[in-house]
Amino acid sequence: PRQPAKTLWYDRPRYIYLEFCVEDSKDVKVVIEDQRVVFSCKNADGVEFYNEINLYARVNSKDSQDKRSPRSITCFVRKWKEKVAWPRITKENIKPAWLSVDFDNWRDWEGDEEVERAMVEQYAEV
Repeated sequence: PRQPAKTLWYDRPRYIYLEFCVEDSKDVKVVIEDQRVVFSCKNADGVEFYNEINLYARVNSKDSQDKRSPRSITCFVRKWKEKVAWPRITKENIKPAWLSVDFDNWRDWEGDEEVERAMVEQYAEV
């Protein structure tokens, strides 16, 4: 049986960040399309995870990426319209139980573009 992975998200001027919290993931698949993100993987115990998110607004799938770490898979999803805040990540005005705002990374945008650029470049180098 599949189950959704716990997912955190936060909004920045140029990107939406999604973190799928699965430790020791394998068989990771991330598909970033213009209107949705599909994620699947298995954990060390063979449990299958699957998430599908119909996005609030259009994104630039060609300029988006993901990065796997031992604890999670993080996606940097490039917004089609930069500097437009997203009030939520889902197209529908419902909040699945597995989806939460990442308040540790949520900030006001004031002067945030340099910080964001540095974060994306740091991840891209690894």
